[in-house]
Amino acid sequence: MEHLKAFDDEINAFLDNMFGPRDARVRGWFMLDSCLPTFLFTVLYLLSIWLGNKYMKNRPALPLRGVLTLYNLGITLLSAYMLVELILSSWEGGYNLQCQALTSAGEADIRVAKVLWWYYFSKLIEFLDTIFFVLRKKTSQITFLHVYHHASMFNIWWCVLNWIPCGQSFFGPTLNSFIHILMYSYYGLSVFPSMHKYLWWKKYLTQAQLVQFVLTITHTMSAVVRPCGFPLGCLIFQSSYMLTLVILFLNFYVQTYRKKPAKTDMEEPPAGKEVKNGFSKAYLTATNGVINKKVQ
Repeated sequence: MEHLKAFDDEINAFLDNMFGPRDARVRGWFMLDSCLPTFLFTVLYLLSIWLGNKYMKNRPALPLRGVLTLYNLGITLLSAYMLVELILSSWEGGYNLQCQALTSAGEADIRVAKVLWWYYFSKLIEFLDTIFFVLRKKTSQITFLHVYHHASMFNIWWCVLNWIPCGQSFFGPTLNSFIHILMYSYYGLSVFPSMHKYLWWKKYLTQAQLVQFVLTITHTMSAVVRPCGFPLGCLIFQSSYMLTLVILFLNFYVQTYRKKPAKTDMEEPPAGKEVKNGFSKAYLTATNGVINKKVQ
């Protein structure tokens, strides 16, 4: 344990030297003071994919219909809570849509930060998307885009909560929460075969993801054009990260919808689970194993 604590202290000291002082308003919040829990959960997530596929190799796939129904309902409700609370708290604080500083809205900033903590924690919950793929033996859905998006979002949002937990950071999660309400509702309904004929709108979810990316990048860059004290390095990093998701997502979209004839089979997954905050959850293909068809 002493070696683990020493390692944790070294990593946290390195991060503090790299990014500067952390936001004191979130000190002591669950899982934020140390990077170790977030890092270890990510390692466990990656190991569970590798070991889980080995374990399931010669075993029958698990249907998990009831579990998936409850899971999708839970994420939908959590996303609805975050959407409403982010709208109300940013409105209370008089947030500027073009650029919002970190310390100008008083108690409203704390309220935003509390919602964004749930957004960070939801990235841990959403590791179950991949676990469900493994248990249902949908290995074709566990793409680089899927794993990259899930693993990176959880770790990025740990950094966001520690250094920039409010202000300009509110916009991406607000959009993403709205997209996730639609997306997880879709997946929840798709569990039931009788609902498939009503789920003709999956392609439009993919397009909504693309619109979200564009809006998030535009919002981020607007604070570069007219600065308000929000850290410039964070804005550049966010835009760069979002660009990687745009490239991967567009590649998926082209392969899925431009190079293949349109499908009506409800087993085909929508493209791309969103992203997350701009940091958004990225692309709809990578959800929780409700959908079957190989996507690449």
